Amino acid sequence: MSAQEHPLGISFEFFPPNTEAGRDKLMQTRDALATRGPRFFSVTYGAGGSTQHRTTDTVRMVRESGFTTAPHLSCIGSEKAALRDLLAQYREEGIDSLVALRGDLPSGMGGIGELRYANELVEFIREETGDHFNIAVAAYPETHPQAPNADRDVENFARKMKAGANLAITQYFFNADAYFRFVERARALGVEAPIVPGIMPITNYTKLARFSDACGAEIPRWIRKQLEAYGDDSESIAAFGEDVISRLSQRLLDGGAPGLHFYTLNQAEPSLRVVDNICG
Repeated sequence: MSAQEHPLGISFEFFPPNTEAGRDKLMQTRDALATRGPRFFSVTYGAGGSTQHRTTDTVRMVRESGFTTAPHLSCIGSEKAALRDLLAQYREEGIDSLVALRGDLPSGMGGIGELRYANELVEFIREETGDHFNIAVAAYPETHPQAPNADRDVENFARKMKAGANLAITQYFFNADAYFRFVERARALGVEAPIVPGIMPITNYTKLARFSDACGAEIPRWIRKQLEAYGDDSESIAAFGEDVISRLSQRLLDGGAPGLHFYTLNQAEPSLRVVDNICG
């Protein structure tokens, strides 16, 4: 972690760019966000490892900022030998943080690999590398879209944490009560590690609706209706989104959240504005 770490405990997520222009933009985004002293940056990993090489290349690039960078690691579609090699590579490069996920099965893939669930991946990492890695896992305050019910979902979450995870990062949400309730239920099951809220800045209604439908995040009706009313007025959408997310972030921190993890979509300004608002 950097000595310049922000007192609120913020972190930022990137996805691997697939063009040279995208890489240049990401470096600019990284530099802008680094000025706020994040705990770490994370870099996503495509379904079934489909962006593995781009993930590792992006991690190297982001690490040049001097801040901890945590690659996402997915077990679906991955064999233990390949995961073992990747863990060894990360250790050799001095990487000591990971985000361990089950991952999604890409269309057309025949098998799910030797590890089926994130708790098995966490156990495997611990068996292979001991305490070398600081491991984060995912949490779903509004329930994972594939979970049979909320009780099973929080039980599965607790299983991941007890397998050896150090912290959790939630799927984004817009209902603070869902987060507080989830944390309360996780604590009742013996989870003591930090559960960091995931924050999605609002900049584009169409993209937000598509992402939310895919991952099971609920957009409250009043937010949907207001965004629909703005139509193509991008300035009004950005201003409204900044206000909504700033208020949500402040309420989470006031309620005891241990930090905030921003899903940046490789953009700096929306997250920066929220961070600066809650610091003011």
